[in-house]
Amino acid sequence: MPATLTATAETFPMDGVFTISRGSRTEAVVVTVTASDGVHTGRGECVPYARYGETVDSVLAQIAAAGPMETPRDAQSMPAGAARNAIDCALWDLEAKRSGEPVHALLGLPPPAPITTAYTLSLGEPDAMRAKAAEHAHRPLLKIKLGGTGDLARLRAVREGAPDATLIIDANEGWTPDSYAALAPELLSLGVAMVEQPLPASDDEALRGMDRPLPVCADEACHDRASLSALRGKYDMINIKLDKTGGLTEALALRDAAVEAGFGVMIGCMVGTSLAMAPAVLVAQGAQIIDLDGPLLLAKDRDTPLTFEGSTLHPPVPALWG
Repeated sequence: MPATLTATAETFPMDGVFTISRGSRTEAVVVTVTASDGVHTGRGECVPYARYGETVDSVLAQIAAAGPMETPRDAQSMPAGAARNAIDCALWDLEAKRSGEPVHALLGLPPPAPITTAYTLSLGEPDAMRAKAAEHAHRPLLKIKLGGTGDLARLRAVREGAPDATLIIDANEGWTPDSYAALAPELLSLGVAMVEQPLPASDDEALRGMDRPLPVCADEACHDRASLSALRGKYDMINIKLDKTGGLTEALALRDAAVEAGFGVMIGCMVGTSLAMAPAVLVAQGAQIIDLDGPLLLAKDRDTPLTFEGSTLHPPVPALWG
């Protein structure tokens, strides 16, 4: 029986100010989709992202125009992006509620295991980033937001605050080829394990001819399987986010295609709630780097949130999703 789709915008306060190279925010605005057949109900969440030409209103309009759907297969005719993500994940949740089987079983996957997630430090002055790093120095993996003048001082401050943590960097397209080439040896000396999207996706051809002394991960340059062919020779890893792939269905297919093509796999997220992270836990199984810390950055989460023990993220319970 086809399910009726309804969508609402919800706002969740963040635990402080979160800053990247494109700006700052104090709240996360998400779109929640409910898929109901009159008996069972499934939920999904997406985060509209201006970088990809999305707004809350545009995503709500896409969902309203989608009409009733019965299975996740029905959603695949929509373009990849946030709207399809929320619908796809809501329909998978509905399938699980209808069948009494978890989503991983419906997909023929083994039960998901707990995973270790990175914790993100937002862009700030070196002293502030040093203090935040010290606060989270017990975490095994820290993701550092950079992307501007003074990045080396920031990174050195973080390393001082968290001397034992593994560091990964997200430049959010904020560097030039020259600045990246100058920074790369310093990144190695500070023990950085990976750099994410150092150059704008539109100007990343320069990576093809550059030395890459540490792995470079495509984020803004990688959306779905159609992106992969253009990334060869420029990137070593890809960052899979369900809001980019347009849902769990394509995210799993992209993961398998990336592995077959020889790319390393990172699983990431926009800043959303536990409902947005829950489907990504399935994609994260076996990934080299996992960054599903969105709920840890919020002051308030869903009523039935994911369970975090330090940096260990446990799979969702059915009351949340799946």
